[in-house]
Amino acid sequence: MARILAVGIATLDIINRVDSYPPEDSEVRALSQRRVRGGNATNSLVVLSQFGHACAWAGVLVDEPDAAPVRADLDHYGIDYSACRRLATGKMPTSYILHSQATGSRSIVHYRDLPEYDLESFRRIDLTPLDWVHFEGRNVEQTEAMLAYLRTQRPDLPVSLEIEKPRPGIERLFPHAGLLLFSRDYARAQGHGAAPALLQAVAAQSPGADRVCAWGEAGAWALDRGGRLHHSPAVAPPQLVDTLGAGDTFNAALIDARLQGMDWPAGLVRACRIAGAKCGREGLHGVTADA
Repeated sequence: MARILAVGIATLDIINRVDSYPPEDSEVRALSQRRVRGGNATNSLVVLSQFGHACAWAGVLVDEPDAAPVRADLDHYGIDYSACRRLATGKMPTSYILHSQATGSRSIVHYRDLPEYDLESFRRIDLTPLDWVHFEGRNVEQTEAMLAYLRTQRPDLPVSLEIEKPRPGIERLFPHAGLLLFSRDYARAQGHGAAPALLQAVAAQSPGADRVCAWGEAGAWALDRGGRLHHSPAVAPPQLVDTLGAGDTFNAALIDARLQGMDWPAGLVRACRIAGAKCGREGLHGVTADA
């Protein structure tokens, strides 16, 4: 069991399941609706907690009704959120999600009116017992400051960084992490039509890091810090049910594999298998290392 801290956001997800995506300027009836906790960092922690790790989240919570299901879900999975920045006023980030029953895919409209986590809050965390820290690539200035502070306090601590979106200046963060987790969306925004091209392109910006990019149905690639390229095909479930959180599950499974000391070929295959199994079920409950 490892002690893992993730820095990022939690959201309230309002998920409407529909037969298929509606055309513009139309009205359809939802087959069902769920209100659940979401957010990349906390999704990964929920998976890691089910692998048996001791997990903690550092983010922002606000004292308003929509925070209640977020806290309840974190409590259910034993995720410590005592390091959170707590606010008396504001609104929890909310994602409005259309989940297509026909394809299993989803589209998201996200609303946010809350400040990001900051260095001042991060400095209050006792880093001594931690075995791994994972960051969402958000709020570049404050995240860079947190990464730099972490390196002064625990230079030995493994650090991963998720790069999901092309935010201004996010490349400044690359040298500060030992594991970079890129999304297909980021790669395409940089003009790359395949994962290996992106991984090679960012190698000069992150010479001391392992770099990974998942590419949906094409699988995932890793370019390790020694310059070796690895690939695993995707592992599709018998029936595609729900892709929401698949990337967060992949990241969690890969972090777990690195903590176990697995080599890159085995770790990639395992992460793709677990992420594929998650796509065959609704939500993240029951996602295990044996999936």
